Formats: sequence, structure tokens, C-alpha cells
Amino acid sequence: MELTAIVALLLSMQCLRTQAATVRVRWDVGYVYLDCDGRGVRRAIGVNGTLPVPPVYLNKGDRLELQVNNTLDVPTSVHAHGVFQNGTAYLDGPSMVTQCGIPPAGVFTYSYEVANQSGLFWLHGHTAHQNAAGLRAPLVVRDTDAQAPYRSQEMDGNDDDYQLLWFEDWYPREFNARASLTIHHFPPPVTYPSALVNGHNGAWQMPLLRVAHEKTRRIGLINMSITEFFRFSIPGLKLLAIETDGYYTMPTPVDGVDLGPGQRYSVLIPPANDTSACDVQTISPVYKVELYADFIPRRPGLNPRVHYGRIHYVGKRQPHVSACTANTTHSGSDKKKQPMAWTNDIRIQGLANQRALAVDRHIEVDLGGAEFTDHTVRDTIDGVTFAHARIPTLYSVLTLPTDAMARNTTLYGVQTHTVVLDHLQVIELKINNPNFLVHPMHLHGHRFQVVEYGPVELSKRPTALPPTVAEDGGAAESLSAYYAHILSTTVPVVGNYERPTERDTVMVPPMQYVRIRFRADNPGVWLLHCHMDIHFAMGMAMTFVEAPEMLRKSVNVPPEMLDMCSALGVGARGNAAGNMYFNLDGLPPLPTIVPAAV
Repeated sequence: MELTAIVALLLSMQCLRTQAATVRVRWDVGYVYLDCDGRGVRRAIGVNGTLPVPPVYLNKGDRLELQVNNTLDVPTSVHAHGVFQNGTAYLDGPSMVTQCGIPPAGVFTYSYEVANQSGLFWLHGHTAHQNAAGLRAPLVVRDTDAQAPYRSQEMDGNDDDYQLLWFEDWYPREFNARASLTIHHFPPPVTYPSALVNGHNGAWQMPLLRVAHEKTRRIGLINMSITEFFRFSIPGLKLLAIETDGYYTMPTPVDGVDLGPGQRYSVLIPPANDTSACDVQTISPVYKVELYADFIPRRPGLNPRVHYGRIHYVGKRQPHVSACTANTTHSGSDKKKQPMAWTNDIRIQGLANQRALAVDRHIEVDLGGAEFTDHTVRDTIDGVTFAHARIPTLYSVLTLPTDAMARNTTLYGVQTHTVVLDHLQVIELKINNPNFLVHPMHLHGHRFQVVEYGPVELSKRPTALPPTVAEDGGAAESLSAYYAHILSTTVPVVGNYERPTERDTVMVPPMQYVRIRFRADNPGVWLLHCHMDIHFAMGMAMTFVEAPEMLRKSVNVPPEMLDMCSALGVGARGNAAGNMYFNLDGLPPLPTIVPAAV
């Protein structure tokens, strides 16, 4: 049977659900002290006295009850990255957007169903960038539909079928110190993070990857890093990408998976005796993980950091290598002439036969950065550097006196950069990145179609190269050459309007734009922000207030959440300044950008 016919059959079959359950997890969030990379002990934030935080597993339709006991001396909160929170927008997690933080010594339980989603997600702190200190864990939602696509490789805990790998970058200095240095002394000194794989330094310990002799193996990959990118590959073997950020895709052959911060993929590894997936070189009995960043100087052993893990074959026999060894028809020297085929949003097609949505409203934004008159360097969207209001924006939506005032974006504070969306509008958001750094942009509350990439307009491009920090061995010169290449290169326009993939975190390359489309079918207050935490901290974020009239009628914030505001001395009513009507006294003045030299 043709692959397309099989896919159509799977999608058309009636799905059977197992009975939903309640999964209860307790997180005692507190400080831990550890040395992850041999560069010294540093303070981190762990759960139940340890790091890494274990993964959380649910079945589709289950209710998660995550009890958070805050033993820190500062507030905390937890965001379920990629979970829509449909009907529970107040549990999305970002402090001062949808809630007040859980105060020190406070306890709060996030309780919500994950009803119509499955795949790979993750839980992480969303107050003061605490995920950078270790407060993060994979969240795996298994598809319980009896006829779900790829059901035979579902994440059911059977080690012969499925394995999870999660990646983190780890810095020797705490995040707040790094952020302050970047904002006040730009550009900051280059720091090369270590690569953690399943919570452990890849230079010291790598998970054993089990590949079955006669069964297809599903691997889940999650990049929980705060700045850098990861690549995963098995030298000599084609993988099949089948999921992007909790969305099933057509099986797409790739040589490797390239993950930006916040992104997730599932891939299939063919059986060890399947020669159809063989590449043109002999397969290695190891897998490869690379931590890298194009925007800092390359140094052997530091950027990229390359770690290898061992593959163990299980089943009736344990071959020394895969059957691909016996099927080699080209020499290794021939292979070197062929570029690696990495995952690509435009090339990957959605499993559902869904064309690009017809657009009701176009929104265009420009990512940027600037020097401000207070001697800081900050990031911006449309020239606005993000800052939180004095009360959570969701609470403003719910408590402003009239529906008309709830649509008045001025009342949410200029620095929240709020845009109001009408219910069920299809939004096309064009994100321009006329900068030298890639930006992974994450949208809360939604998954979106990725329909087009292309070059930013020449009029938006900078005319000078950014400053670089001096490095030994010509590394700064090499980085400047990289920047010059970006500035002088014009990429072609590429798109997929017939069957686009969907995701919640998209990479916007330097000097390029991306077009994404989504339906505003989830009333709430949703952030769009760069998932490089340093850029989020510098102000690269904005707010969507979606269907405020419906939100005001349908949402009742639990009293214990309002009590958390009281415990922190934070208001829970009124506009961004905590006042009623149009009085915004108390908000800080909008920072001023230093005028460009003529």
C-alpha cells in the first residue's frame, strides 16, 4: 500500500481512548549546589533536593496535578511549554503575565488536562529565568488512541520501542550575573557552556542508546537549553522525522536533527537489519550529539562540543554494527562530498492533509536591539523593549471596567507590547530578523503553521557589522567574517503552503523572515518571546490578548492565585499600573533609544 494511502487510512479511522487518569507530581523547588562540568560548584535550582529533574509522563487526556512547594527565597512559577492550556489560561505559568509568582514558603498546585495533544513538551520555571538554573524537565504525553499514527512506536515506557534524550547548555556563572553583564557591558566576554545530555555532562557520561534488531525504535529529542543549539545524528544512518513540537509529520528522511532552544522532535530509527535506510558510508556503533552556536567564535572542543554515546543492539542477536555495513555501495570519500540533510521546517510536511490557513489578518514585526540612554543595550520588537506590568496582564483583562477598555492596548502598558486578537481570526505573523543572530521565537497557547522563509528587505538590514570581543587565535576575525557573509548573502524565498508542518517554537535565521499562521481559537493572554533566555531578559517579547470579551466571561481565577499576589504585595485589579480606568501613574517611563549617528 502506498505511504500516502496508509496515512489517509490512519487519519480516517475512529480513535479509541483509554480511561483518563490523574497524575500527581510533587516538586519541592529549592537551591542545590553542584559541579556539572568541573569548573566549580555553583548554585542551581533543583526539585526534591536534586538535579536533573526527572521526566513527567502522561497519557493524552490525563490530568496533571503538579504541586509546587517553593522553598526558595524568591517567587517561582512553572510553564508547560507547548501545552495549550485551553480554558485554563491562568495556569500558563509566566509570572506577571498570567499569574503572580508562588511566594517563598508558598504552595500551589497546577491542575489541568492535556486533552487533545500528545508528543514532546517540557516543564520549566517562568519566573526570573529560573529554567537557566536547572528548573526544567521533559513532559512526555503518550498518544492513547488505539489507531494513532506511529502507535507501534508510541512512548509507552517499553525500552525496546522508545527512548528519550534531552539536552541542556550549562554555564559556570548564574544567569542574573550573565544577563547584567550583557545588558550593561555589551558585548560580554564569550562563555562556552557545557553540554548536558539527560542531565549529565556529555564529556563524563552519555546515555546508552538501545536499537532493536527487528523493531523500529522511536527517539524523543528535546532541547531545553537557554542559548545554544544541539544536533543529533547516527553517522551513516538515515533517521525518519515524525514529530515537530507535539505535531505528527509525514515520515521525513534526514541525516540528523537540528534543535534550537525550546524545540522538540521525534525520529524513528529503523531496525538494525533494515538496509533500506542505509547511508553511503558504514554506520558507526555510536550516536553523535553536538552543542554549537554560530554567533560565538568557533574553538575546537568548545564550539562545537561533540560527544559520542554508545549504541547497544538488542533482540535475537547483537551485530557488531547495523546491517547497513553490509549494504555499503559507496566509499566514505564519496559521502564526504554530500552535505548533511538536517531537519528543515519547509521540507517537513504535516501528517494531516491541511493546507495553509486562509488569512484574516496580517501582522508584521521586526526583531531588533538598541543602545538606550540609560547606558544599557537591550533587545526589542518593533523598537519596544519588553517589561512586565505592575499586575499580571491577564488580571487586567479580567478586571478592567468595560469590554472596550479590555481592548485598549494602552491600558496594558506600552512595554508589554500588547496586540489584541479577535476570536477565531486566522493570523499571519511575519517575523523579520534584520540581525546577525538567530532567534528561536516561542508562542504560548498555540501551535502554528510554518509556511515561508525569505530574506528581509534590504532597507531593514544594518549597514555595519556588530562588535566582537577579542579572542585568541583569530577567532574574532573568523566571527567577523561570518557576520560579513550573513550581511552580504541573500537567501531565496522558500515556502510550504500545501502541507505545512506545525510547531510552537520557530527559528528565525539572521537577515531572514519567517511567516507563520495560526487560528486565534484559545482565549487568553499569550506571550511571544525569544527562547534564548538572555534575549528574553533583554526585552525580546510581546503579548497577545486573545478574545478579551470571551475571556472576561469564561475565566474565574482561583482564589488561592489571588492570595499569592497579596502575599507578594502585588495588585490583582485594574490596568498595568494597578489603577482603574485610564490612570497609568506608577509605571516607569519608557526607555529611550540612543539616536543613530548621522
